[in-house]
Amino acid sequence: MFRIRLVEQPMPTGSKDTDVLLEWLIDSLSLVRRKAETWGPSDEPSALHRMFREALLAAPLQGWNTRELGDACGLSQTAMHNQMARLRESGLVASELDGRWHIHVLRGGSMSNAVELVSVQARKILEMRLAELSALIEDSNERMKTPIEEEDLALKINISEPGATANNQDRIDALLNDLGLNGERAKKGDYLARKVFLELAQSHNAITMLALADRFDETRSRIQRTLERMREVGIIERVAMPERIAQDVFAGLMRQYDARGEEWLMNRGGVGRLPESVSKKLISDVKKKKLSIEKVENNLADVPLDNQKLLLNTLGGRMPYGFRIAGKTGTEMSEKILNRCDRTLRRLRTVAKRLDESLQV
Repeated sequence: MFRIRLVEQPMPTGSKDTDVLLEWLIDSLSLVRRKAETWGPSDEPSALHRMFREALLAAPLQGWNTRELGDACGLSQTAMHNQMARLRESGLVASELDGRWHIHVLRGGSMSNAVELVSVQARKILEMRLAELSALIEDSNERMKTPIEEEDLALKINISEPGATANNQDRIDALLNDLGLNGERAKKGDYLARKVFLELAQSHNAITMLALADRFDETRSRIQRTLERMREVGIIERVAMPERIAQDVFAGLMRQYDARGEEWLMNRGGVGRLPESVSKKLISDVKKKKLSIEKVENNLADVPLDNQKLLLNTLGGRMPYGFRIAGKTGTEMSEKILNRCDRTLRRLRTVAKRLDESLQV
């Protein structure tokens, strides 16, 4: 059954070093576990690296049995069994039974051909799985009314063709698990990813992490990890919630006035940077204990959003952020994810081609 995990990596720009290119491919396809996120030139090559270098890249269509590959990379038969199972799942290696041995070849006879086959298969399967996910998302123009700030999250996504549904699960559970949204060490009966996804899929507004934690009686750390996995896939995005600024500015003004007074508010508190008419109204209402969230909202109505954010920050608050589905519709969300996936697959094909060229030198 086809199963890979794509992790977007910076391109090894200009490198023609076979080892660097090979390890980049291994990391991008998450074929080995590392303590560090990526391999460095000073690091010891992985066993999988040695297997490719000594066997599968040296003679891709020779046909290698598991013992021969184990000798090439120094792994035990048990470790080789697990490694080859992962390579077959990824689509890089094809195998056939010859007597008592499985014979393995690099698909297509080169790394570039193997990666091309993997890319086509991965893209089609992801398109199918995202269609399942999209059907669960309620359309909403309201959801996308706030522009998103630029996000720079690397794509991390599991792509797996549909398999059998496990006991006590339905197709939604299976889908979210196949996409890696439950994490690597998910416990049986843990449906947090499902709850969070469905809550966001049916919401017309961004929802804060704290609200989700309260809603599901969960710790913020567990909610945060679940949200981060969804953001890395591209299912959801983090967005500022300007409608919450007035509430937080009100709390900051009252708290800081009681603790530090008017002079601090005007200077270090940032109120003095606002237009004079606005700052005077705010300070006057604070001193008279007549300030309200509604008055703050009205006073800040003509103040640019960036200045409102700065005021909130100087008052000791932080810009409130929420999370929403990354599109007005499930189809729009899917297109964004597929575009990011296409970029990663293009990089894989480019590096695989450069790797093959480096072997000819």
